[in-house]
Amino acid sequence: MGKLAVYKYFSFMFLVVTVLVSSFTFFGLFGGTANPATGTAMAMLVYVLPHLIIANFILAVFWIVRRRWHWLCIPVVTILCCIPYMGTILQVRIFTHPDENKAGFKIATYNVAMFGREISGFKAEDILSEMKKQKTDILCMQEFMEFSGDKDNFKKYKEFFTYAAKGKDDMVVFSRFPINGSEMIDFGTHTNNSAMWVDIDINGINVRLFNVHLETTGFNRTLHRFAKLEQQGAQLESNAFLRAIYDNYTVGMIIRARQANIVAQKIKESPYPVIVCGDFNDVAYSYVYNTMLGNLVDGFKECGDGFMYTYRSGREVRIDYIFHDETLTGENYYKQELSYSDHYPVFMRFSF
Repeated sequence: MGKLAVYKYFSFMFLVVTVLVSSFTFFGLFGGTANPATGTAMAMLVYVLPHLIIANFILAVFWIVRRRWHWLCIPVVTILCCIPYMGTILQVRIFTHPDENKAGFKIATYNVAMFGREISGFKAEDILSEMKKQKTDILCMQEFMEFSGDKDNFKKYKEFFTYAAKGKDDMVVFSRFPINGSEMIDFGTHTNNSAMWVDIDINGINVRLFNVHLETTGFNRTLHRFAKLEQQGAQLESNAFLRAIYDNYTVGMIIRARQANIVAQKIKESPYPVIVCGDFNDVAYSYVYNTMLGNLVDGFKECGDGFMYTYRSGREVRIDYIFHDETLTGENYYKQELSYSDHYPVFMRFSF
């Protein structure tokens, strides 16, 4: 009788865990509709969705082993509902092969992290060589540094791209097609981030391209600050670091949400088909992702392949994107694993 009671208690506890994990997963899936300013807790669940999905898989295996088919339905249905989310970071294409010889154009977006602030100009020139190798027609850069020592990076890039437009501080767009106009989108004071748009004439077709760099998470800044305090011998509370990380994330989420709303309104006002790219500093399915996407097409979901992540400093997350108007057709979407920045460059090829 004692063994039976333990068995029932064990099964009941796993059932409770299954229901809780499933519930949190669904809240996470809808977290991208909650503005962080008013629904912070719900919006935060988007960040742990991959872990919740893995937990659902583990629970599904548990119920299969226990042969409790009625309880198995809970994690299985939850996982099926997560397929649209999983499609934002994982795509499998077996029978499709992009044709690089097909008429079209290629766009790249790359946060180059000020080229590491090195003064030789090596990183800037090496990145330019890679853009030539990839046959890039339009390049959107965030955290661009105009000079590396006495080397004029802007002038060097214009030798290949011909046309260019600068935004605020470190924002720039290079193009091999004529740029007919541009505008800087200022997010106001208390931030170094901004966005810009340029109107590009691509073989007679006018396209408005948005280059976006939204508020950072502040994670690395917090790490450096606490490391410096420890080196100075400061006595830190055990939960002080976690509190600081949480506060930075929540404040960053709210600021990014406001910035995304500003850009989304500019996108709606565009008289031309739109392409949006840049460093959003936020994960797929978040409020920022959904706001920026709007009625546009996520290029990776359309023609990407494999597991997509664009941040390379210990956290494999996708925070750099290329979206486009549904009147345009994507042919190929991929990243290059270059080591010049804490981001990877993202490329997308369009066909006419």
